[in-house]
Amino acid sequence: MTELAPSLVELARRFGIATEYQDWTGRRVLVPEATLVAVLAALGVAAGTERERNAALTAHRRSYWERRMPATIVGRTGEQIRFWVHVTHGDPAQVWLQLEDGTVRGEVQQVDNFTPPFDLDGRWVGEASFVLPADLPLGYHRVHLRSGDAETSTALIVTPDWLGLPERLGARRAWGLAAQLYSVRSRQSWGIGDLTDLADLAVWSAFRHGADYLLVNPLHAAAPPGPASPMEPSPYLPTSRRFVNPIYLRVEAIPEIADLTKRGRVRRLRSEVQRRAGKLDAIDRDGAWAAKRAALKLLHEVPRSAGRELAYAAFRDREGTPLDDFATWCALAEEYGDDWHRWPESLRHPDAAGVAGFAERNPDAIDFHRWLQWQLDDQLAAAQSQATRAGMALGIMADLAVGVHPDGADAWAMQDAMAPGVTAGAPPDEFNQLGQDWSQPPWRPDRLDEREYRPFRALIRAVLRHAGGVRIDHIIGLFRLWWIPRGAPPTQGTYVRYDHEAMIGIVALEAHRAGALVVGEDLGTVEPWVRDYLLLRGVLGTSILWFELDREGNGGPLQAERWREYCLSSVTTHDLPPTAGYLAGDHVRLRDSLGLLTRPVDDELAADRAELEAWMAELRRVGLLGEGEDDPEHVVLALYRYLARTPSRLLGVALPDAVGDRRTQNQPGTTDEYPNWRVPLTGPDGRPVLLEDLFTDRRATTLVEAVRVAIAPPA
Repeated sequence: MTELAPSLVELARRFGIATEYQDWTGRRVLVPEATLVAVLAALGVAAGTERERNAALTAHRRSYWERRMPATIVGRTGEQIRFWVHVTHGDPAQVWLQLEDGTVRGEVQQVDNFTPPFDLDGRWVGEASFVLPADLPLGYHRVHLRSGDAETSTALIVTPDWLGLPERLGARRAWGLAAQLYSVRSRQSWGIGDLTDLADLAVWSAFRHGADYLLVNPLHAAAPPGPASPMEPSPYLPTSRRFVNPIYLRVEAIPEIADLTKRGRVRRLRSEVQRRAGKLDAIDRDGAWAAKRAALKLLHEVPRSAGRELAYAAFRDREGTPLDDFATWCALAEEYGDDWHRWPESLRHPDAAGVAGFAERNPDAIDFHRWLQWQLDDQLAAAQSQATRAGMALGIMADLAVGVHPDGADAWAMQDAMAPGVTAGAPPDEFNQLGQDWSQPPWRPDRLDEREYRPFRALIRAVLRHAGGVRIDHIIGLFRLWWIPRGAPPTQGTYVRYDHEAMIGIVALEAHRAGALVVGEDLGTVEPWVRDYLLLRGVLGTSILWFELDREGNGGPLQAERWREYCLSSVTTHDLPPTAGYLAGDHVRLRDSLGLLTRPVDDELAADRAELEAWMAELRRVGLLGEGEDDPEHVVLALYRYLARTPSRLLGVALPDAVGDRRTQNQPGTTDEYPNWRVPLTGPDGRPVLLEDLFTDRRATTLVEAVRVAIAPPA
């Protein structure tokens, strides 16, 4: 590979773009010049020629001196926070602090700064440094600067040094179920699991078996299906991460149904969708949503009581412009299709000329989508309340996807904060050897900073509003994210760094205020220091049994006592088959059938069998499995008992493992080649398992009771 120009290397460094990295095998990889140029272009920087690069370097330096203060100042409670200000050289600088509650504090200490002044078009600009006191409260404050006739302010975010576990969990270890809600259907649901099913599952696992949480897949909003486009099945490719998918509503739980004169019509809609669902081997989101939408339209027209009207008004006021933008996008998508890039030019931005006119002409269509979010807020609150009242210390644990669909509502509403011409993904690793392209537009780090992280703050707050915890998918993306130029394969991407001190700090602050814990999915290619950093900030990691190997020893299973304490540990994850399928090698055969292997299938099967045998030997060594005992149900039980021997504070039981399911929910690297995110919960015989059946299922009861007993403190 041709050596990179020094100017390109320096420009990439200034914008946090990696020019080389270490892959999953430990090999040093140099990033191609074309990748760096494309990624810089996504940040608004032209870098194709030496002249452009030198101009960009000059502009970057000028922009620093033109700014009077940092766009956002972030620090931790208990520490002094240092920052710079720029004023005309020799002029005095007056700095004071206004706290979130309105309190004004003036004790801001100036400290030495010997940076030489900078000539900015004939005006010499000097730099001074100030230090904020260490006793500042947590929160979102503002720092003010006055010098001469000019006054400005900037955001100050004071975050917890340590988050940790909520007090209500105490020092005990906890276990919970991990479920894909759409797959958890009951006899009352409309062919797809809903929020009432979520509440019922939480109550069963808490009241009957002592669970402290229920981890659920992302419930983020998906694009409404149009004439030529079905609803996106992946909960990890949503149209919005701040708002919720109304397909999860339980129609009958909406209070206005009591005053609906057409209740017979609602019952017929439900019966028809249930009849169709019983004949299908996959979740039919489009059919379920079409029926629910028709019923919800009827309910939206029912007059509300005065109290309900006040509650709706309060919800709209709290959510503000982002709710209006989301509802407007939904109404536009129903008329023009769910790819806003193909809309008329006058509609392609929330502030575009035609959007206000559309809203004036279509108030009912827009209000319908606002109203849906209000109903979802109510039912999510009810699910969390029922979970905690049944005995859960945490309740519902939400899941936050990495990003959003490039054509969706968030990408439209927040397009100015996202990078065009690139997508987020992951480099090749042991289990996805071709890399991954998630087709999601990444945040621009510079724009987040300029906006004082307000979009990110609102996102985390919304996810935690009715949850006792959040799992952040690919939390490494808050440190660095793999950017792939549009049209290039995932192997031709590179890492772009984010201000992890700000991102993790905001997550910790919002979780602290919500009384929630944070679990970071830190699997895959991770810089070693990142896990140490998360531990020091009180953020839990993630351990999956099959990946826990003794990499410093013989490469075999990592002994239980050596696992991390501060993490959520499970046997499997949604990107692998349930454990019964994994034991049978289903994951290897599936990847082979889809052309996702980079070496012969026999070699993969042999390697997989060797790993399984090593785990079986470990289970026998510790007395959890007898010689010759290889029945899948017994092996699954032994694996979870082994999990309970680790020091991990949280244990996760995959719901498919509890019922003996074998089919994976998602195969990374595929879209329609496999029915990703459309697999209903089934037993070992392939027959559907409804929620009511689960409550009396012998296999499920045996597994969850084994976990409960194994982690219970001594009497």
